[in-house]
Amino acid sequence: MSKIITIGVTDLSFHRVTASLVSHVLVDMGFEVKRIYSPHQENFQRLKSGDVDILSSAWLPSSHGIYKADVEKVEPLLELGLHYAPYALWGVPDYVPEEAVSEVDDLLKPDVIERMNKDIQGINSGAGITRFSIEMMEQYHLNEAGYQFHTGTEEDCFTAYEQAVANNEWLVVPLWKPQFLHHKFTIREIIEPKALLGIVDRAVLLLRQDRAEKFTSDQLALLDELRFSNEIIAELDFKVCREGQTLDVVTRNWLDQ
Repeated sequence: MSKIITIGVTDLSFHRVTASLVSHVLVDMGFEVKRIYSPHQENFQRLKSGDVDILSSAWLPSSHGIYKADVEKVEPLLELGLHYAPYALWGVPDYVPEEAVSEVDDLLKPDVIERMNKDIQGINSGAGITRFSIEMMEQYHLNEAGYQFHTGTEEDCFTAYEQAVANNEWLVVPLWKPQFLHHKFTIREIIEPKALLGIVDRAVLLLRQDRAEKFTSDQLALLDELRFSNEIIAELDFKVCREGQTLDVVTRNWLDQ
């Protein structure tokens, strides 16, 4: 009977893509792999409680550092691999003139306020981009100017952007890389001088130290050698989310090419 590895997967599309890639690698090592999908904080709580052996993927240090530190109150963690180099951003469609909106403060210009869709649609409350965006709304006094930040699902955020672009509307999208919208659209990042969006993170596997004995040293080394990129994850994410291809088939095909 094969050994079982349980992966905790943050339940967003690009995390599902990365976890699928990792799952194939583990299966090829001879493991039976179970994936448990949870929101950000719950995923880390499952790692803390031992319900999962591995978490895919943690963004460190900015987005998920506080959650990692909480887990390590009870169990040390090993960081493995470098899946991609994620970061949070606020962006606008490329047809919004840069001379009109190049940084966050420009959203307060009277002519921009008049033109811009003032509903900023985010994702779930536990995401780093959500925490950062709520702080930006306050620090830049955007609420006072009539803007509103909304939490919601991934699809709420992405379809709001797609529909706005279809209507040639001006809007702000709180986003990150990697994400499949970048594969189809040119989204121009706007400058955020107060550095409230964190830094470029490292996306890694987190393995509980007490579960490391499930692996040989060669297997751990192979997991630590895994390297993807923002562009690869965004492309695979697009194939699944917008072309309707099957997740595990897309990722297996990429690994086998």
